[in-house]
Amino acid sequence: MKATQNPPTAVQVTPADLLRMAALYLRRHGWHQGTYYHPTTDTPTPPACAAGAIGIATAGHTVEHFSHLAPDALGDYLAALAAFVDYLDTTEPLFLVDEDGFVIDEHTSPYSWNDDPARTAEDVIAALETAADEWDRLHTTGGENR
Repeated sequence: MKATQNPPTAVQVTPADLLRMAALYLRRHGWHQGTYYHPTTDTPTPPACAAGAIGIATAGHTVEHFSHLAPDALGDYLAALAAFVDYLDTTEPLFLVDEDGFVIDEHTSPYSWNDDPARTAEDVIAALETAADEWDRLHTTGGENR
């Protein structure tokens, strides 16, 4: 490299990027309910739930538990999952409350949202893509991240 050349810079992956990659993963490899990944050993790319797909988008492979990710990757995973939760909470509140404001079901989460028997793969993929669009709308100005 010549002294006048600038070394390449790392590309910053945003939560929106990871959400879109997770949606693409589900389109290509399938969606799953009940666990992060379909319990199969014959493929490195098993069907995944929404959170599992975000994890694969982050790590590039399946992981037993996301706490096993490197600190930077864990931060990226948690940011993408938080963006997904924020989106879901604005469209279908994840914590149901009664008329007095008390939590009815404190165990409702993006995991149980994914595992709802009425949920479809297309619902999950559309939610991931729309959450990505919403993150971009809230966090970008003129193509640059804030």
